[in-house]
Amino acid sequence: MDRRAIVALQVLLVVAAVVGGVWALHRMAALVLALIAAGLFAYVIAPIVEIAQHPVRFGSRRRHLPRGAAIALVYVLMLGVLAGTSALLLPSATEQVGEMVALAPAYTQATITWERDWSRYYDLVRMPPALRRGIDDSATAAGTAAIDDGRGALLSLLGALTNLPWLILIPIFAFFLLKDAAGIRRSILAALPHARRRRAYRLLAELNTTVAAFIRAQLLACVLVGTLCGAGFAALGTPYPVVLGVLAGLLEFIPLIGPLLLATVASLVGALHAPVLLLRTVAFLGILRLAQDYVIYPRLIRRGVHLHPLAVIISVLIGAELAGVAGMFLAVPAVAIATVVIRHWTDWRRDDTPVATPELCV
Repeated sequence: MDRRAIVALQVLLVVAAVVGGVWALHRMAALVLALIAAGLFAYVIAPIVEIAQHPVRFGSRRRHLPRGAAIALVYVLMLGVLAGTSALLLPSATEQVGEMVALAPAYTQATITWERDWSRYYDLVRMPPALRRGIDDSATAAGTAAIDDGRGALLSLLGALTNLPWLILIPIFAFFLLKDAAGIRRSILAALPHARRRRAYRLLAELNTTVAAFIRAQLLACVLVGTLCGAGFAALGTPYPVVLGVLAGLLEFIPLIGPLLLATVASLVGALHAPVLLLRTVAFLGILRLAQDYVIYPRLIRRGVHLHPLAVIISVLIGAELAGVAGMFLAVPAVAIATVVIRHWTDWRRDDTPVATPELCV
């Protein structure tokens, strides 16, 4: 077998391995997402575990909790906080959701009345019939698209509930990742050639910094935005401030798309009650978005994630096409990790490239 045939065979084997790996990941999508979510969850609570494991002086000796006991203690504390928060917000949220369902016919009637008033406005300004039909068709198409998107989101949520057993496994996976993180890192480094270990250690350290910076900043941003939105909607008189505040906190996990969806929902709720409330809600969300994107979030994330806004937009859209809501959430950290890996790889290539000895000038 000549050299060309060997190279061609190697290329085919690499392509077959890549296709097989992609197919296997697709078949194990739920497990892969659960492992990724467990890793992200581990990053969130890792600082709290370190605090729980901090040595405490008893008499003349300093003692600290074992790693597993510290993780279990953090889990218990988180369950307590979650139960307390649910007990505080759940009654109001349930009441507001019930009110929304009860007032659904009134909202429908208000929409019909608004359409009639808009039709009278057509007659008042003597709008040409062709332009009127175009506006009506556009409004109808937008309403139909909104209904279809809402139905699709509801079906996606119901489909996600079928993966509830995988969600239960997330804290279990996270427990073992936290408990054995140092051992896993040592095993990875030990499997590499000795000359590559220092570079690999720097790569793992920067990846750890990048992911940790993104996850913790995103979590803090979600809590902060949800709290500010709930308080702001309550102060403005926007209906259902608790529900909208919780929704704002959850949607903040999804870059770009989440805040836009929240603004759409809050604006529709305000418009169905009073036009002035619509203007107040839009102005409040605009000011909050500017403060969050240009003042608060950069100080939360500080360092570790360096992505151009265009890269964020494209990555979120690609993630939405590939994996829906989960893809939108995972797109930004995936791209951030890829940039770190590519930068280290190019540095390694440059350092490993032999430098030609310059010829002496005679």
